[in-house]
Amino acid sequence: MRFVEGLVVTVEVSVAAYCISLILGLIGAGAKLSNSKVVRGIADLYTTLVRALPELLLLLLIYFSGADAIKFILSLISEDFEDFEINTFAAAVAALGFIGGAYMTEVMRGAILSIPNSQIEAAKACGMSRFLTLRRVILPQMLRYALPGMGNLWLSATKDSSLISVLGNTQDLLFMGYRASAVTKHYGFFYSVAAILFLAITIISMIVIKMLEARVNRGYR
Repeated sequence: MRFVEGLVVTVEVSVAAYCISLILGLIGAGAKLSNSKVVRGIADLYTTLVRALPELLLLLLIYFSGADAIKFILSLISEDFEDFEINTFAAAVAALGFIGGAYMTEVMRGAILSIPNSQIEAAKACGMSRFLTLRRVILPQMLRYALPGMGNLWLSATKDSSLISVLGNTQDLLFMGYRASAVTKHYGFFYSVAAILFLAITIISMIVIKMLEARVNRGYR
């Protein structure tokens, strides 16, 4: 039963972090394709730092540094916030989403660049606004090009969710395996159960991703 609870927490963390990475990826891709050198520079710095440093180190830096920064800002607003504690689940999700956003940025940027520029020019010639062009021309085609990379990042998100076990009090799948094995000393068995559940998540995800790819590629040879 504990493993089921851990499985639910792992899926929740993965989905929430993935949603944040999608938002940051769209913003980052737009920034990298911007005409502003400053905006491009900020986006390049973001993706370079995240991709250069180990993910566990980034998670710890973002989690602890971010929590301290928020507590410091809140303490300046009012003394009542001096004992304020950051929710571990929310902070872990934010940290993983921030990390995944850098990789999602490159996936989105590559997908946008894969769209023939002539189609965007044709949309402008038809009098479409930027928003309408984005909704009817760019996003539908971008999804087709980006979906394989997005699928891989989802699988990475499910695995990276295990990193939050080092933060403690997260009750995720790996943490439940650690607690069960520590109490019973049956390390091989309980870690194998955790591995099987992670494998089940991956297999189900791959089936869903394959179905989505088939749908967005319908009509293409």
